[in-house]
Amino acid sequence: MPRLPRAVPPVLVGLLLLTACGSHDASSGADGGDGRVRARALCPSDYTQYGATPSAGRPTPTLSGTPTTLPLPSPVTEENGVRVTKLYAWGPESGCVGVDYSAEFEVVNKTSAAATYTVTLSFSSASGGAAGTAEHVVEAVGPGRTGKGAAAMTSTNLGDAEVTGVKVLRVRSVPVAEASSASGPCPASGVRVYADRGDAAMGLRVVGLHLVNCGTTPYALDGYPELEIQDEDHDTVKDVRILRGTEQIGTGIGGQEAARPLTLRPGEAARTTLAWRNTTQAGTPVNAPYARVWARPGADPVTVVPELDLGTTGRLGVGPWQRDETYRDPGATARP
Repeated sequence: MPRLPRAVPPVLVGLLLLTACGSHDASSGADGGDGRVRARALCPSDYTQYGATPSAGRPTPTLSGTPTTLPLPSPVTEENGVRVTKLYAWGPESGCVGVDYSAEFEVVNKTSAAATYTVTLSFSSASGGAAGTAEHVVEAVGPGRTGKGAAAMTSTNLGDAEVTGVKVLRVRSVPVAEASSASGPCPASGVRVYADRGDAAMGLRVVGLHLVNCGTTPYALDGYPELEIQDEDHDTVKDVRILRGTEQIGTGIGGQEAARPLTLRPGEAARTTLAWRNTTQAGTPVNAPYARVWARPGADPVTVVPELDLGTTGRLGVGPWQRDETYRDPGATARP
């Protein structure tokens, strides 16, 4: 597998409402010179794809104003193939309700395969402290090509503080051929595989792994998915024991059921659990953001990003596939 750029997950800082919206152009990036084209996609009308919605009664933003271009540090540095190119401050006259600051960036794919990038930017105040973060996904950047994107943030607790800088905080990259998806067109494999955001408490991490049969034929599963853990360079991490079941990780969590064969009809789903602890003792902690997943022997691999901060435990528990009785196919016709 080609090596892909390093990266890390999104972070929330302080009492901030952060948005992860925007458009992306892997070729031209023309925006009229003042960022209005990109910022239009950063406004609340586009929030729904990120799990948020505009407040009731909010008008569609008109962006009648022009943002203020803020200076960037000189020289502008590149982090993991990503370079910030513009920083804007948006006033209320812009009509872009809910966006105070936005930044544009470029990401260069230095690998030999098309990749999708998740870029997290960190905005800073004049004091040098973190003002907030924002995330944006740049899809399908071809090898040797440059993708362009923008991310925006707004805050509820900055007071009189102003954003004066921005930098690349983290980048994640996944080969397009192995990208996970919870929606959209059905992959050629006939199934979608994806990880949820999970839960963390007292050092215990639990992430759900989901599979949806979006194809037209039954899909059989039997037992456990196969996983390959990868570090930030997409190299295989060999010092991790992948356990069948999560009993050795903790109690009262998923992934402790008996493995049974099941067949999913079109529109049905299954799920399982990844569980680990981030306990750190003697030794070098393992932080492995990526996991390649084979749902069953011979299946096409899918790369998910569960952000495995395994500490020095060296163990990851993986539960068996179980039918997900709570899943409802959004494309299915409701019964009368």
